[in-house]
Amino acid sequence: MKRKVPIEPLPKGLSIFDSHCHLHFGDHYSEDLDEVINRARRYGVTRMVTIGIDCEDSEKAVAVAESYDNLFATVGVHPHDVAGMSKSHYLSLERLAQRPKVVAIGEIGLDFYRNLSPREDQERHFVGQLNMARDLKKPVVIHCRDAHPELQRLMREHRAHEVGGIIHCFSGSPDDAQVYLEMGFYISVAGPITYPKAELLRRSVAKVPINRLLVETDAPFLSPQPVRGKRNEPAWVVATFVALCRLKGVSLQEGATQLSTNLKGVLGV
Repeated sequence: MKRKVPIEPLPKGLSIFDSHCHLHFGDHYSEDLDEVINRARRYGVTRMVTIGIDCEDSEKAVAVAESYDNLFATVGVHPHDVAGMSKSHYLSLERLAQRPKVVAIGEIGLDFYRNLSPREDQERHFVGQLNMARDLKKPVVIHCRDAHPELQRLMREHRAHEVGGIIHCFSGSPDDAQVYLEMGFYISVAGPITYPKAELLRRSVAKVPINRLLVETDAPFLSPQPVRGKRNEPAWVVATFVALCRLKGVSLQEGATQLSTNLKGVLGV
């Protein structure tokens, strides 16, 4: 007998989105992608953005997005993978970014927790991709881990406010959130907001106006508390969304309407 998932679909008539997932990544969904996307729809998740992390991966993201009406893509090189990035990589991303389903450049940024690429490469190619996004008139999707001061410095120096975009899977302090808001960025919240020990994160998000918030899964990673430890997927963003609405003191209807407006404002979908 199939075990019941401890996450309920949204009430009929409500719809939300998953602003950041990796549905094309590895073999996580290779056997059941249709089922995963259909389940998301049944749960009320009607739009999904699958995120590129290097040039080859971005090609896959675009191909998958072009196969489903309600799926969009971003193209970019993650800070883990920027070592050795060259002009040919930028040309490849620029070509991919012209495809109609591509809504942003990303995920780009800094990760000083794992340091899988040298920090100087991370900073150089964050700036390079930020400038590329400006030229292409696309917003950016930014990854930041243990690097908020450095990221904010680069964003100021290179006029990130002219580009705009999303701070994905926000993990900073209330002060960090305020800096990004002042630059015109949206704050995206993932499964960790549901974790019992994530009180600092909840305090940070509580200070973000609801008209600047988004929700995401980062699937297949970071499953919310009710399914923590299992493969994440877009349907489970509902648990994050419900937790966010409770934190902000708004109804599910109000939250769904406002967050959908937010997604349209930043990514146009």
